[in-house]
Amino acid sequence: MASTTETGHAKNVATFEDLISFCTGYGATYNPSKVVLKLPALTTQLTSANAALQAVKVAKTAFDNATNAREVAFKPMKTLATKIVSSLAATEATKQTVDDVKSTNLKIQGKRAKSVAKPTAAALAAGAEPVKTASTSQQSYDKLIDHFAQLIATLTAEPKYLPNENELKLTALNTMLTDLKAKNTAVINATTAVSNARIARDKALYAEGTGMVDTALDVKTYVKSVFGASSPQYKQVSALKFTKRTGD
Repeated sequence: MASTTETGHAKNVATFEDLISFCTGYGATYNPSKVVLKLPALTTQLTSANAALQAVKVAKTAFDNATNAREVAFKPMKTLATKIVSSLAATEATKQTVDDVKSTNLKIQGKRAKSVAKPTAAALAAGAEPVKTASTSQQSYDKLIDHFAQLIATLTAEPKYLPNENELKLTALNTMLTDLKAKNTAVINATTAVSNARIARDKALYAEGTGMVDTALDVKTYVKSVFGASSPQYKQVSALKFTKRTGD
């Protein structure tokens, strides 16, 4: 569903088309000396505005598809990491290596390695300082990729890690890591694309003095000058409402 602000942009463009229709209906009487207010220029500006709106839709769809694909790709990671811990623990790998993998898995799961003891209510009342702890979630996609890469690095250095299950083998894990990186990069690029499309749209619709909305206001002023403030023609165009940019 389109957001309220996106719908507002489309409404402005649709209203601009109404404005052009009214001006066309005035026939030869609508004859501004300013080139950008002439009907061919208005029609060109309408075409550009529609193209800018469509470009945002295309970019937003690509962004949504990229984020959906990333979410699907990352979904198995936590379950897979837990399986890896169990697989390694069942080998003759050293306790230290198993502990390293367990520690990395905790980061992937978003859990703290050890609980932090907090002062009791009585201790706080007696003046004890509250415990300040840094966030250990580290669940951003960049962080998850980093943790998963560390997990693979530890397993790669462990000669005892030789699972028979295909999904746990290093080749499969490295393939997954490459895919995760690619899908995360795709989201980053899609974010840039939709941002740039919105910038271009805002320029087409709202640039001071040259944007579609300011052009529409100038057209209204011209119609008022030709037909008069109390004329039915000016009442037509003055009833058309345009809004300035208020959001994405």
